[in-house]
Amino acid sequence: MKQKALYAGSFDPITNGHLDLINRASKLYDSLVVGVIANPSKNPLFSAEERKMLIREATSHLKNVEIDDFTGLLASYVNEQQFDVVVRGLRAASDFESEIQMAQMNARLYNENVETVFLMTSPEFSFLSSSMVKEVFMLHGEIEGLVPDVVLSYMIEKYK
Repeated sequence: MKQKALYAGSFDPITNGHLDLINRASKLYDSLVVGVIANPSKNPLFSAEERKMLIREATSHLKNVEIDDFTGLLASYVNEQQFDVVVRGLRAASDFESEIQMAQMNARLYNENVETVFLMTSPEFSFLSSSMVKEVFMLHGEIEGLVPDVVLSYMIEKYK
């Protein structure tokens, strides 16, 4: 049975932690969609189109990965697109509390047979978040090795 999975987030910007999870999840499922969420409670550094372009470039080596964007409820997108699995990343125990609460709420909203799967972040990325990367970058700190090279180049060019 072919399985279609979704890994959703704001990816503003995509980090090497995100990319690690995408690489690993792409090996587990026949098809993986990286879904860029337009979150109204966040003030994004990059537009949805920029984020999709950067993710597409960073994942171009993965043939079973597609990039999409959506607004509204995650569960609505999951149901409309008929995903079998939603992949979520966990960095630390503190992530688990909010992620499990969200997964349980979504389980009530998903179509039957949709599962949420949690993947632990690789230890070298357990501290990493997009908001931390943005803050360090905007304060002229070094973010090489924290984001894919294509993202670093784009950020440097955009904010010269």
